[in-house]
Amino acid sequence: MPESEIEISIHRSLTAIPEADWTACACPETVNGGRPIDPFTTYRFLKALEDSGSVGPGTGWAPRYLVAQMDGSIIAVASLYAKSHSQGEYIFDHNWAQAYDNAGGNYYPKLQIAVPFTPATGRRFLTREGFEETGTAALVQGAVQLASANGLSSLHVTFCTEAEAESGAALGLLPRISQQFHWQNHAYADFDAFLASLSARKRKNIRKERATAQAFGGDIRVLTGDQIEPGHWEAFWEFYQDTGARKWGTPYLTRAFFDIAHHTLRDDLLLVLAYRDGRPIAGALNFIGLATLYGRYWGAVEDHACLHFELCYYQAIDYAIAHHLTRVEAGAQGAHKLARGYLPVPTHSLHWIRDAGFANAVARYLDAETAAVGEEIDILTAYGPFRRCDPDTDPT
Repeated sequence: MPESEIEISIHRSLTAIPEADWTACACPETVNGGRPIDPFTTYRFLKALEDSGSVGPGTGWAPRYLVAQMDGSIIAVASLYAKSHSQGEYIFDHNWAQAYDNAGGNYYPKLQIAVPFTPATGRRFLTREGFEETGTAALVQGAVQLASANGLSSLHVTFCTEAEAESGAALGLLPRISQQFHWQNHAYADFDAFLASLSARKRKNIRKERATAQAFGGDIRVLTGDQIEPGHWEAFWEFYQDTGARKWGTPYLTRAFFDIAHHTLRDDLLLVLAYRDGRPIAGALNFIGLATLYGRYWGAVEDHACLHFELCYYQAIDYAIAHHLTRVEAGAQGAHKLARGYLPVPTHSLHWIRDAGFANAVARYLDAETAAVGEEIDILTAYGPFRRCDPDTDPT
């Protein structure tokens, strides 16, 4: 019997791919109504980006969704984009781009398998159950062939899982390790139980920060699902614009994204708002996964001491403990998270570069970078806020 052939196709709109097929590959746990492990690879999230104009013409993120089919059935998909810049990626290659251009090449456009603007680890090679190895190999081969055939400089896969990084490396991609700060829930009964695991000084500092923040002269409201009303997005859009303008020059998401999210993503969202004199003055937006709370956006129109820490970090921990989530991912960067119970963890990406000489140079750089990142994670973890137990005096 002849071996089945795999066909790769490329689509410029998610609407060309049946939602049921995408879901079967990306988040089969939701087929019977369950919560997705990763809310960012759901059809509804990626379609909200596309329908709102947050990706597409003029954004530098041109969708090129990959689909692998076998015997007429879709076995794997990937959210692939043609990029004309390196913004919104959070595992940055600006130095590579500059060196490539200085050597006489054109680094852009490039290809990126990613969730736009989302530094959250999750599966990037989305395969139907039973086709993990075959589907991953097909997607990698298809993406590399697409880049090579079009003379593109490179392909990048960002915030993939560790298992995918190992599989990608075995298929010839260059693995890269970066770091983030995550909070882990060790079955804490409540926030005080979490505090009890910290050193006395860190415990005192956090209590002081929470008291300072909660004395801002208003109240904090935690909203999800139908508790979120259309008017809340007017306020949050103002917060988001302010933060986006300061960090990136212009916000990545359009105003329309939040309107669409209100209708299609509300159950995936946790919105934390601070009200003073009856109006919201600051807020943090989180996405809810099956076991993880993902902190994404923050902004404020008034400056109040420690309010950022309260809304973004401590309220997230409160929610995770109350809802038995195992982890809070607080986004990219921020060594200040360490003192608040968020420890460094490795994140993973994969890279293919068409020019062999440049690829060899990048590979040497990545070897050195990996060692440096590993050492930094060890050092930062050692300086973490958690108690050091002396077995002779503290049996716990």
